[in-house]
Amino acid sequence: MPRGQGSSMTTREKPKVDQAVDPNENNPKHRRGAYLLLGLLIIFLHGSWSVYRIQFGNLPLPLDAKQAGKRGFSEASALEHVKYLTSLGPHPVGSDSLDLAIQYVYAVAEKIKTTAHWEVDVQLELFHTDIGANRLSKGLFKGKTLLYSDLKHVLLRVVPKYMPEAEENLILVSSHIDTVSTTEGAGDCSSCVGVMLELARGVAQWAHTFKSGVLFLFNTGEEEGLDGAHSFITQHHWRNSVRFAVDLEAMGISGKSTLFQGTDYWALESFAAVAKYPSAQIALQDVFRSGAIKSATDFQIYQEVAGLPGLDFAYTDTTSVYHTKNDKMKLLKPGSLQHIGDNMLAFLLHSAASPNFLKNAQQQKQENTEQNKAVFFDILGKYMVVYSQRLATMFHNSIILQSLLIWGTSLLMGGRSGLVSFGLSCLSIILMLIFSICLPVVVAFILPHICPFPVPYVANPWLIIGLFGSPALLGAFIGQHIGFNLLKRQLRCVYSRTKPGLTHNTREYVIDLEAERWIFKSGFVQWLILLILGTYFKVGSSYIALIWLVSPAFAYGFLEATLSPVRLPKQLKVVTLVLGMAAPVVSSAGLAVRMADVIVGSVVRVDRNPGGLPDWLGNVIVAVAIAIVICFMFVYLLSYVHISGDKRTLGLLLCIFFGLSLALVTSGIVPAFTGDVARSVNVVHVVDATGIDDGNREPLSYISLFSNTPGKLTKELVDLGDEDFFCGRNMTTDFVTFTMKYGCWSYKDSSTGWSKSEVPMLRVESDSVTDGARQTVILVDTKSSTRWSLGINKQEIDDFTVQVDSEKLVLLGDKTEVDGWHTIQFAGGKNSPTKFQLTLYWSNSATETSRKEAKEATDVPLLVKLRTDVNRVTPQVTNVLEKLPRWSTPFGKSTSPYTLAFLTGLRVNI
Repeated sequence: MPRGQGSSMTTREKPKVDQAVDPNENNPKHRRGAYLLLGLLIIFLHGSWSVYRIQFGNLPLPLDAKQAGKRGFSEASALEHVKYLTSLGPHPVGSDSLDLAIQYVYAVAEKIKTTAHWEVDVQLELFHTDIGANRLSKGLFKGKTLLYSDLKHVLLRVVPKYMPEAEENLILVSSHIDTVSTTEGAGDCSSCVGVMLELARGVAQWAHTFKSGVLFLFNTGEEEGLDGAHSFITQHHWRNSVRFAVDLEAMGISGKSTLFQGTDYWALESFAAVAKYPSAQIALQDVFRSGAIKSATDFQIYQEVAGLPGLDFAYTDTTSVYHTKNDKMKLLKPGSLQHIGDNMLAFLLHSAASPNFLKNAQQQKQENTEQNKAVFFDILGKYMVVYSQRLATMFHNSIILQSLLIWGTSLLMGGRSGLVSFGLSCLSIILMLIFSICLPVVVAFILPHICPFPVPYVANPWLIIGLFGSPALLGAFIGQHIGFNLLKRQLRCVYSRTKPGLTHNTREYVIDLEAERWIFKSGFVQWLILLILGTYFKVGSSYIALIWLVSPAFAYGFLEATLSPVRLPKQLKVVTLVLGMAAPVVSSAGLAVRMADVIVGSVVRVDRNPGGLPDWLGNVIVAVAIAIVICFMFVYLLSYVHISGDKRTLGLLLCIFFGLSLALVTSGIVPAFTGDVARSVNVVHVVDATGIDDGNREPLSYISLFSNTPGKLTKELVDLGDEDFFCGRNMTTDFVTFTMKYGCWSYKDSSTGWSKSEVPMLRVESDSVTDGARQTVILVDTKSSTRWSLGINKQEIDDFTVQVDSEKLVLLGDKTEVDGWHTIQFAGGKNSPTKFQLTLYWSNSATETSRKEAKEATDVPLLVKLRTDVNRVTPQVTNVLEKLPRWSTPFGKSTSPYTLAFLTGLRVNI
């Protein structure tokens, strides 16, 4: 921490002090050269990349069945399961391929049962769910009600044969068999299923020593809104015996499966104690729970609905292939399954054999969960750090108070001039942020106008270093250098008044050194502010700010600070920077690289309403993220540049690197997308029957083309010239809760591939007003579709119920909304019901005015809108898909339509 650096502002000094500064210190030989500064930059960047490779890319050697033995984990065996499941192609809920996948998992589970240890009891069950309703209200599920029916899950329970109490104390290990309709799901989540089957085989050989049982849940319906986990936790008879939940997921494909959500200190500590290759980051938990990543896992069900403690793991490598055709076996990295398999097997053997583990799990519900929260992270993938949030808060507060005390003492010694210098150093932080953000943001705005695609770096994420990193680093230096010059001006006034005996050359050199130190110490202020905010809001990843504050401050205090209140400053030592940056780089540089990779991968699907966001927004998100990281991580390094005589050389190198990167993306030499990292492009055959009240008029049918990746579809249309597509924003399509605001349409041959008998129907059964309260009953007939989405206009409707036969699925009360609509999503198997009774309870204002306004209005708003999906590829869609370039791919999610979608609706003036 800073000590005594306000001392040069004192009005007293001893003549002998000046002897510490050579009058010729401004000689160029005393200034840091470009090679030294460039070397430091290369060491910092190479060190950061090396940390990333060690922490996230260093995978264990995969083992075959013979090497693993009867009780070990074999990646080769797990991959055999993954290979079969991916060979089935996409297997969404309700598909024949999903039935085959379930049969395969069940057959393998039967084999595990027959080969289990003779003192182990293995029970296998194929669970067929009843119809149910999922009413989650947080995150992605705000404004939604999720319905499901006819789901099938495979459950495998492994317990010691001679310990009946173990049956009432189960550790749940869960993942999902189903995929979205656009991918074979090698990563998400056939790899998880393969790992679980191999884990179950190993656990079945060890369970005779357990104090509790292990329940493996292979569910379906996760991709439709976590329906599988919800149906198990609300319907199955084993649900009340579950004490702890482990969820395996994928937000990318392969790499290390990272622990990114954990509920309790004792559980995290247990995992840390036995994991062979720990990979855990609470920073990912902070980002995930903030809503910045638009996704959810079954862990949310186990935590919110069942109140279970647990751990959540996910692959995060190559997130750009998530839910696309490129989530395939080819991209699974060797060692990925071995990594999570070895970790999970060790954890299950330890926790299931420990009586204290389940005792803690049983007590969790009775205690304040805030007391059990923990901070967790790994160091280079070798060691996992876990400590309680309470301890973290106490430690952080201690560091904050000590920092404020040291700063206060230092500024008090420096007097008024010290306060002014402190203020200017803080200003340098602000200027650094402003310039660092502005320059890459300008680039972000320009890229869509000069590149073939608005986001030209997705397939080659390293390009962001040149495109955004170089301008951000240059901007950070410019901003900091302005602050440096302002400090020099302030110090020049002070030194001319307090040290008139110094020669001009000596005074100027001393001023440079003093300003350099203030700029270096501004990094302490920057990270201290971040630590204070993180501690106040209880952000788990605040430990990063702590390390970036304490380590450089310790190095500075040990090597640079002096006890003499009058000694003139010396040039900062290079060893101070190296020593101070070592711990921060090791602890967080790899995480910074991983987060940048995740952000770039997410740009592929950033536009949830195609055409709803400006083309430059994805670039701006990446640019701002890069700029902020550079400002915080380079603040100490940049302070060493200002008294260099080669600042222009370094600036020129950054400009050259930026120019080369820009030339690569504008010329198309480096493609924006490839066959393995493709652009999201969906093709949907739409049949729109909205507003058709009788059977005389034909529905409007067309082929729709849209993308969740920013940018127009002009490149894709090059090979579709004979398909009569026209593009623009003049014809939006409401796919019920998400709207295509920009896309392409073609009416060519769109009347074939579907029949009128498949068109869904919304029919008013009754419409009455009783005691001033209007109530409308609507029959919803989805025909052959067992996957649909229905929107209800909450500006007109106060509440509603949904009924199937005599069973009410959705009761009155507690209905949230998003943009004035509440959405009901349904997904189920082949035997799911297709007729529902929807009862609408109008709001009082709507009851009195809606009919009058509707008669007078020319454009009557919809009261209810419905989309039904059929998992069938029509001939014209097949033709379009075959002609699309190889660097494009359909993207699927729970709200995405299938390749054949029917639309209908009822207007307010029913």
